[in-house]
Amino acid sequence: MTQILHNKEERPALPARTRWAILAVVLAADVLDLLDATITNIAAPTITADLGGGPALVQWLGAGYALALGVLLVPGGRLGDKYGRRRLFLTGLAGFVVASLACGLARSPEQLVVARLAQGAFGALVIPQGFGILATTWPRDQIGKAFSLFGPVMGLSAIGGPILAGFLVDADLGGLGWRPMFLINLLLGGAAILAALRLLPRDTGTPGTVIDGPGSALLGGAMLGLLGGLIDGSAQGWTARPLTLLLLGLALFAGFWHRQRTATDPLIRPTLLRNRGFTSGLLLGIVSFAAVAGLLYAVSLYLQRGLGRGPAGTALGLIPLSAGIVVASIACYRLIHTYGRRLVLAGLLIILAGCAGLFAMSSADLTSGWALAPSLLVIGLGMGTCFGTVYDVTIGDITPEEAGSASGSLNAVQQLANAMGAAAVTTVYFKATAGGESHAMNVSLTVVAAAVALCLPLVRLLPRKAPEEQHH
Repeated sequence: MTQILHNKEERPALPARTRWAILAVVLAADVLDLLDATITNIAAPTITADLGGGPALVQWLGAGYALALGVLLVPGGRLGDKYGRRRLFLTGLAGFVVASLACGLARSPEQLVVARLAQGAFGALVIPQGFGILATTWPRDQIGKAFSLFGPVMGLSAIGGPILAGFLVDADLGGLGWRPMFLINLLLGGAAILAALRLLPRDTGTPGTVIDGPGSALLGGAMLGLLGGLIDGSAQGWTARPLTLLLLGLALFAGFWHRQRTATDPLIRPTLLRNRGFTSGLLLGIVSFAAVAGLLYAVSLYLQRGLGRGPAGTALGLIPLSAGIVVASIACYRLIHTYGRRLVLAGLLIILAGCAGLFAMSSADLTSGWALAPSLLVIGLGMGTCFGTVYDVTIGDITPEEAGSASGSLNAVQQLANAMGAAAVTTVYFKATAGGESHAMNVSLTVVAAAVALCLPLVRLLPRKAPEEQHH
């Protein structure tokens, strides 16, 4: 941050119109990332019907993107510090567009999975640069205006993105089926690149910035091993291959953990790992984010496979959940300094109530029309209440020197949890479909509720309040 402020002082103030245009470019990149993180929730059944790949492809479509993004998010930020944020932003955005083209042209499940991994990897180069770019182009007394737009824009994107994807798939433009939902990134991403080339100020970076390459490689190998073993075992049976992958993943994760304790500049500061409040929040975030990410996939599968809805109908059916997230997140923004960790507890309990409602609806076959909407709204309210506050509370008692590492680590862990949760809960869902789609949904809900319930005791170990100054 010192280097950011130093560079900012050397640069003359930009006109207000230019600052707002730069903000629009950064927001556009974040929207692209959010859209592509969620669209396969809607389109996975259609894609597998076209390309084959079965349940394994459904699991890899979402998990692969989140895995690559999570593993490379912190190194991506360090690369921007080292080589310049403008350069990394443009490189990542261009790579993201090319990877989207590869997704749209994929002719096999393997090609599509590799392209999704590439999308996530390039997204990890783009996303960390945004806040640094804004910090160097906006006056310190006005930057709050810029950051305040992220919540509403991301909320609208969370609702509108899946709807857009669903209608693109159902429209079958040019007989291309699901492919336009990826190919549209050529238009959106291309426009963002042209604007970024014109607007983003040049910066030289800090060549001496240290990047923990071995730590990133160990983490990436560990997550690939664990994810690959889980998916392969659930799809092909628990033979020697998936078990070997799981053991390899665990071994590499042990190596990563050792690396974080011994490296001179690790991805996660060792002092953070000794902080009870931080480690409790980290663990709570891993389990809860994984559970809910898996639940979103299970609900989408149930709406399409169990209730016969198309992609657009499924996207519309998920609107109550997305709306609940947005409403609760906005409401809790002003309550967090008063209620602190009590909001996290309330959010978890609300999620459990929503899961119970869905279980009751599915068990009674009261699933026509919008019968699921009230329970999905309740789950969304719980997600917005818990996830909009848990990480702010988690960093409640860390030092300013640890803030950068803590924030980057938590964001990366959220993505990795999304990857593992999507794979784990969909594995449960597909294994339980022998008893029917309603049975599979109820088994998945039971697993998710159990995971959320395990998080409840961790709330007492969190810091009581969030820091007084938050930068969202």
